[in-house]
Amino acid sequence: MGLLDIVRDVRDVAVVLRAEGDVDSSTADALMTALDAAVVEAQAHPARVLIVELDGVTYFGSAGLNALIGCAERGSAHGVAVRLVATNPEVTRPIEVTRLDSVLPPHRSVADALSSADGPQ
Repeated sequence: MGLLDIVRDVRDVAVVLRAEGDVDSSTADALMTALDAAVVEAQAHPARVLIVELDGVTYFGSAGLNALIGCAERGSAHGVAVRLVATNPEVTRPIEVTRLDSVLPPHRSVADALSSADGPQ
């Protein structure tokens, strides 16, 4: 499997974490570490919103699902709204099959995620 590139961008309206590449057992620790840091940063951000953008992910295994669940739980515990951006079937299919979409519904774009009225997940 390929490598995973993770970029965190602090914007006026939210903290945005973008991942590109494969999320599997060999890269999930890096994703979890980045998500943890992003939740902490979003907690201190005035908007208290973290957007996780996964449109560039080419493989999304169970380790990635666990990382997202953990992020959503940590965000909720710290008053941070965690929102997901994903349109690619490599990510949306596992999320739908496991019904994670009921907790963390995928948005079509960062703009859609920002306009979402949901509170902390």
